[in-house]
Amino acid sequence: MAIIKPNNNTISAITALPTAITTGKILQVVQGTHASEDNFGNTSFQASETDVDITPSATSSKVLVTVSFTLYMATMNDEYVVTLYRDSTNLATNAASGFGTIKLDSAAKYGSNVSFQFLDSPNSTSQLHYEMYIKRDSGSGNAILNFNTNATSTITAIEIGA
Repeated sequence: MAIIKPNNNTISAITALPTAITTGKILQVVQGTHASEDNFGNTSFQASETDVDITPSATSSKVLVTVSFTLYMATMNDEYVVTLYRDSTNLATNAASGFGTIKLDSAAKYGSNVSFQFLDSPNSTSQLHYEMYIKRDSGSGNAILNFNTNATSTITAIEIGA
């Protein structure tokens, strides 16, 4: 096998990428957690208390938000929608549909581990509040976040510099 030597250098001698390659830089990481058990049954979005605050250092920064949680459902044909808010703005392209739907379509009780990500371009250096919201889209039961407090929902905001 041939050894490749970029610009006649060994791999260990390379300390930077060529200037033509742009890369984002992670400027800060902030995480919020929520361990309480909460019930959701409203057909309007409810705040989940799975939230985090971050203050971007530049208006050109992007914020990558990752949410991870467990939702327990016990009523057949119940369907729940999750979304992400920045302050009072629902960030989903289709606000009513949120970022996804979780549905129980069997008679068995169901606990679902769910995660989603969103890359936001807030164009702000003010403090931003990100929070997951949940609503019942169909059915008649309640969903339980962090059932029996055996789970902890998390939300992580990562500021990425331009």
